[in-house]
Amino acid sequence: MYVLGINAAYHESAACLLKDGTIVAAIEEERLSRRKHGKVADLDRGHELPRLAIQYCLDVAGITLGDVEWVGYSLEPHQRLRNQEIVERVVPGGWGSPAGEMLFFDLALRVPAELRRLGMTGEFKWVAHHLAHAASAFHPSPFGEAAILCVDGIGEVGSTLFASGRGSRVEPFDEIRYPSSIGFLWEKLSKYLGFSEYDACQVMGLASYGDPRRFRATFERLVSLEPEGHFALDGDTLRFRVEDYAPLEALFDVPLRKGSEPILAAHKDIAAALQDVTNHTLLHMVRHLAARTGSKNLCMAGGVALNCVSNRIVFEASPFEGLFVQPAAHDAGTALGAALHVWHEMVGHSERSTMLHPYTGPCFDDSAIEHALSKAGLVYQHESNIEEKVAELLAAGKIVGWFQGAMEFGPRALGNRSLLADPRAPEMKRLLNDRIKHRASFRPFAPSVLAEEAERWFVIEKSTTTSDFMLLAYPVRPERMAQIPAVVHVDGTSRVQTVRTETNPRYHKLIVAFHARTGVPMVLNTSFNDSEPIVCTPEHAIETFMSAGIDVLAIGDCLVEAARQSRSEVGGHTPAPSALSLSFRASAPRV
Repeated sequence: MYVLGINAAYHESAACLLKDGTIVAAIEEERLSRRKHGKVADLDRGHELPRLAIQYCLDVAGITLGDVEWVGYSLEPHQRLRNQEIVERVVPGGWGSPAGEMLFFDLALRVPAELRRLGMTGEFKWVAHHLAHAASAFHPSPFGEAAILCVDGIGEVGSTLFASGRGSRVEPFDEIRYPSSIGFLWEKLSKYLGFSEYDACQVMGLASYGDPRRFRATFERLVSLEPEGHFALDGDTLRFRVEDYAPLEALFDVPLRKGSEPILAAHKDIAAALQDVTNHTLLHMVRHLAARTGSKNLCMAGGVALNCVSNRIVFEASPFEGLFVQPAAHDAGTALGAALHVWHEMVGHSERSTMLHPYTGPCFDDSAIEHALSKAGLVYQHESNIEEKVAELLAAGKIVGWFQGAMEFGPRALGNRSLLADPRAPEMKRLLNDRIKHRASFRPFAPSVLAEEAERWFVIEKSTTTSDFMLLAYPVRPERMAQIPAVVHVDGTSRVQTVRTETNPRYHKLIVAFHARTGVPMVLNTSFNDSEPIVCTPEHAIETFMSAGIDVLAIGDCLVEAARQSRSEVGGHTPAPSALSLSFRASAPRV
């Protein structure tokens, strides 16, 4: 039996296909369309499906939409319509207004008919957004029972869901509703600080440079903790649905920052206080969950669950002994959750499958890779032991585009679509931010470390395989900091990815080889992209390699060195290849 899960209500559009309850493929639309976040979260996009992602999943299985028996979609439009009842400041015809919400509702209701037009003959099921988040958190976890916390901007009318999971059932038992929303708090403050609503990661990085004490009392006027794990926000000051920042400017006595303006100490301190209040609020909720459920295990989902700083602090300070956050914890993961909810709770299957790795996207065989390289006119050589060769190049200071196996699901590059560098090089952070990534200088870089060596380099009070997904920031052991300056953030932490031979043998082998050469069991890892979605196909990798100043491309068993190419081939002069020039039908996911 095939079950297809779809997320397309707001952003991070994605599709996931299950066969008899096991993931066949899962992918975000942006990786194929090359449009960040899949689509803009506009009212008039409520019916826009991730058609490329859906087709990819079907192609991998070798089926058509007519072969899918169930489709789950991660939104319940009738619940969403209740937003028009909330009294607040809104833009006429915009989100929250009667006209805007009715437009979104009417368009969303077109989805089943659109799928039937594309060939769907099976059953269609609306799955409430946070229920899909909860299913994505618990069903792929290794736990037989767990407490579940979902925290994001908004689902239908809720921002936060408390639930428990046992066996093959997820049981919600409480909800915090909009406008009390940690996710929207981060979006609003991100824009207030001069970034976009999608730049929570930048604000999280900036927070480490600030002093949370300066604005702690100010944030206490915005966020209040309440009994039963609840919290409340001052919606009148935050004004989420209008672009009005005057109340925040008055509250902080700091003007709205425009993106081109310098980042001041006040901006850093506001970011620090935002991170601090998020830590305290999440811990408040988690402690309530532990008391309410009596569970020793915690599963988390929602965009806020991508906050690696909060995840580690909250987990280690909580009574929980186990933690699971799947790699696509943001809205893309609700495609997985919608499919799993249907499989377990609609169809009624009890056996669950643990998600051990994130490699559920396209992979390409040697012939596809060599065809792309030849078409681009690149000089390359085959390496029988490419892991050893790349370790040698990294140790020599080269920046390597590492394109291997199946693409990752979720926002983090986890060793298959990664840019790699030497963590020992003090100048590497500046070089990568300035020359390759073209992003703010304060942004940190992550280490991919051998799982068996991690506790020798980082302070890990509670171990969890969630660290395999780069979702926790651990303190670096003081005696190790000088050895790995390129991956130590200003606050002395690193956003760690642990790497295991059983889930990514090639990447593990590379880091083992680097360890043997340098005595350091890790490499610097950042996403293989330059102000674009993470590369997906060989053509994407080649285009970014040629335009971004990367020294080496290690793609499959082929090695391409920039120094060996002619000047006309390297530097962005080659025409951009088509985003979908290769067929995915024969490219089933593999590690």
